[in-house]
Amino acid sequence: MKIEILGSGCAKCKKTKEIVEQAVNEAGVDAEVVKVEDMDTILSYGVMLTPGVVVDGDVKIAGKVPSMDNVKKWIA
Repeated sequence: MKIEILGSGCAKCKKTKEIVEQAVNEAGVDAEVVKVEDMDTILSYGVMLTPGVVVDGDVKIAGKVPSMDNVKKWIA
C-alpha cells in the first residue's frame, strides 16, 4: 500500500503526516508513507487545497486534516 501526503510542508500537512503514520503503526499495516511537495504532482490528483491524502492513487481527503478514525478506515 502506498499512502501519499500532499502538501507544501505547512503545519496542517505535518500534522496529517503524523496522524497517517500513527494510524499505520497502530493498524499494523504494511504501507509506504510518502510526502509529496511537488505542486505539479499535487495538481495532477485534482487537489487544489492541501493537505491531501492519497491511498493507492485514490484521493481520500483534501483541504483538511483527517481524523485518526478516517485514516484507519482507509487503510483497513
